[in-house]
Amino acid sequence: MEFRTLGKSGLQISEVGFGAWAIGGDAWGPVDDQQSIRAMQHAYELGVNFFDTADVYGDGRSEHLVRELLKGKRDRIILATKGGLLGHTRKPEPIYDTPAKVIGAFEDSLQRLGTDYLDVYFCHIWWHQEQETEAFLTAFEQLKRDGKVRAVGVSTDDFAYLQTFNRYGAVDVLQVDYSILNRAAEGEILPYCEREQIGVVVRGPLQKGLLTGKFTKETMFTGNDVRQHWDRAWFTEQVDKVEQLKQLVQADRILGQLALQFVLSHPAVSAAIPGGKTEMQVSENVQASRRPLLTEEELAFIRSL
Repeated sequence: MEFRTLGKSGLQISEVGFGAWAIGGDAWGPVDDQQSIRAMQHAYELGVNFFDTADVYGDGRSEHLVRELLKGKRDRIILATKGGLLGHTRKPEPIYDTPAKVIGAFEDSLQRLGTDYLDVYFCHIWWHQEQETEAFLTAFEQLKRDGKVRAVGVSTDDFAYLQTFNRYGAVDVLQVDYSILNRAAEGEILPYCEREQIGVVVRGPLQKGLLTGKFTKETMFTGNDVRQHWDRAWFTEQVDKVEQLKQLVQADRILGQLALQFVLSHPAVSAAIPGGKTEMQVSENVQASRRPLLTEEELAFIRSL
């Protein structure tokens, strides 16, 4: 496993982390809690030290499961969680509109995680609402001053919102959606983060599983799977692109690893956090952390799509 510095925070994190949304069980089909714990433990054994969750994942279920991983090794894990969406109506009216409410959500996460501090805490509200932005910034300052969190940031794909959130230079880390199939962050967000020394954690590097190459145009999603809401025309177009990408698959590099190596090839990126519900998925993801990454020719072919 290769490690990188998480921006100006100075934290040393594994370049392939573990995204714990799927194990919450509320958006990605059925999960088995014991299997989820084994998957995280396997990731740790393979060198992963960066684990990312959120209070809203499974309404706290994901954080409770991460708690099991932390036992006996809290000081060897870089732990991130996010707050601001749990109980939010996602309407313009503010919900987390005071620092006390933000700190209350933070403390609730600490309790579920069974720890007395966090390494990284993100605002999970990805749209700008002035009262909530100010509440988070004030709470961040207090939590840092009290030694309860080492780095803070925001999870958003909105460049203007990122700039607003960072107007006092308070953002240590950004979590952003970035992949071969969604390169919007390359335009303004990633160059800005490089200039501002903001660490970048990439969510969605496998584009919700599309970049594993396991789906066909006939694939259907059911139950609580968030992918059932995808526009079918868009889905078909993406499957066609993925088929072209398979030209770059090698005997020792499957498509998902190619996708992870693509985002890791960007100099602004600190880590990618693919999800994993099984030990096999974790093993495949972790194997993307090897050198060399992609060649200039391979990168050029990917961009040509």
